[in-house]
Amino acid sequence: MKNNLTKYNNKRNFDKTKEPRGKKESNNKKLRFVVQHHIARKDHYDLRLEYDGVLKSWAVPKGPSYNIKDKRLSILVEDHPLEYRNFEGVIPKGEYGGGTVMLFDEGTYEPLYDFKKSFKDGMIKIILYGKRLKGVWTLVHFKEDNWLLIKEKDEYMEFSDIKTINTSIKSGRTMEEIENGIKNNTEDVIEGVKISNPDKIIYKKPNITKLEIIKYYKAVSKRMLPYLKNRVISTVRCPDGIDGASFFKKHFENEREGLCKVDLKNMSSKEDDYYFLTSVKGLISEVQMNSFEFHIWGSRVEDLENPDILVFDFDPDENLNLKKLRDGVRDLKSILDELKLKSFLKTSGGKGYHVLVPISGVNWKEFRLIAKNIAELMEAKWPLKYTSNIRKHKRKNKIFIDWVRNTRGATSVAPYSLRLRNKATVSFPISWNELDKIKPNSITLKKALEKIKGKDPWKGFYK
Repeated sequence: MKNNLTKYNNKRNFDKTKEPRGKKESNNKKLRFVVQHHIARKDHYDLRLEYDGVLKSWAVPKGPSYNIKDKRLSILVEDHPLEYRNFEGVIPKGEYGGGTVMLFDEGTYEPLYDFKKSFKDGMIKIILYGKRLKGVWTLVHFKEDNWLLIKEKDEYMEFSDIKTINTSIKSGRTMEEIENGIKNNTEDVIEGVKISNPDKIIYKKPNITKLEIIKYYKAVSKRMLPYLKNRVISTVRCPDGIDGASFFKKHFENEREGLCKVDLKNMSSKEDDYYFLTSVKGLISEVQMNSFEFHIWGSRVEDLENPDILVFDFDPDENLNLKKLRDGVRDLKSILDELKLKSFLKTSGGKGYHVLVPISGVNWKEFRLIAKNIAELMEAKWPLKYTSNIRKHKRKNKIFIDWVRNTRGATSVAPYSLRLRNKATVSFPISWNELDKIKPNSITLKKALEKIKGKDPWKGFYK
């Protein structure tokens, strides 16, 4: 397998194109990959895998697919320089590959077997750690320069339809914006983080831009961070607004100030890179990457095996009225009061309320048992009103007291987090005397900004 950039250089006139001149580079860190959406004579995607100082490259006409039944034709093309992984722009008409190039995805990858031998044998199996492409993929050679790109069965196999994603992973620009030379608005800088595509509409009715969301998180950060920082997080990413594709992100991407990696063993005892944030800058940086909804673990990273926040989520049968839901929240509070457990209330931003209880000195097994016992106590005391059973058919005309999220690895939506729902609702902390005044989905981004000017209803949460 010769890695040679002569063919790449010979095909290009570097006086006319802004593509990087080809030269081999060395890299002792993790292997990198990039996928570029390229509208030239034909619309296609380019998959590029770093190996031995160059990017081995395939043109994928239909683009990668998460459907394991799809076998996407991938045509081996000339090696590209490593620097090409940063190229986004327009190749002049008449030049080789003339057209618009957008950075669709980037990240690191891991060959499951020796890359050189796999390439020679015609079967390359890799794990992608991208932002949009994740999990195990296989390239299979079948004739001449023709290969097939296939998604393997794993937790990501129904991740998303890439055809619904039309913005750059790097700049947030669309193909049209890149073609027209629209630059990022780098004047918008918050906490030292440059905001790309600040005017992109994320919510509709009313229209709310990415910049407005970032300013919201900056405004609530002082109240939000005590519950968010130093906890393993999952986020919901929504690069194209709430009407576009969205996906859960729980794995570490790359080093950014205020964001840190933590290795956790997953269900199959393999270590996975999860992450947490430590500062306002980390929060803003994550929102800049289109993470708009935040979910947290019940324990802190410095004491992962000893959780400290119990969460009860009230999930009512859809036929129940709001009064019965509020009565349920009060019934739970009465039990927690009897147990001398201090409790705090917040809206879910959806159809229910969340009750949180600070707790200490227990491990996950004990923690889960406490939550289960409290839910079952409510069920035993008021059998016609509540159920602790997660099955939908068991909650007819009842409220499901969701205690199951009090489990290692489970998450709950963070206080002050936006929800990716119509009207930009917020999971917002409220005082107990506001229960009858505030509906579960009535606090929006705009109202939240007004409410944080008042007294903190959760003051003393950790005392």
